Amino acid sequence: MIGNGKIKESYEIGKKFETVSGYLLTKPEKDSSFAGYKDWFVENFLKPGYTIEVGRGKEGEALPIEQADEILERVEEIFLIALQEAKKL
Repeated sequence: MIGNGKIKESYEIGKKFETVSGYLLTKPEKDSSFAGYKDWFVENFLKPGYTIEVGRGKEGEALPIEQADEILERVEEIFLIALQEAKKL
């Protein structure tokens, strides 16, 4: 992800997210554009950044509102961990 020892730190935080949410921690695909907000944040602030893909929908369409409760339940713990980890950085 980024230098100065941040790769290990980013991975450890990502594993915490994975543990509480059930989402799998993955590496970006080779074809990934690396032009998103997360990539800008990582490069400019030298802090860990993540893209969390939630829900099941059709590409190019908004997620169905019926998935909102399930998504919130799965990401709520991620947000709490992110807040705790941000205080350490």
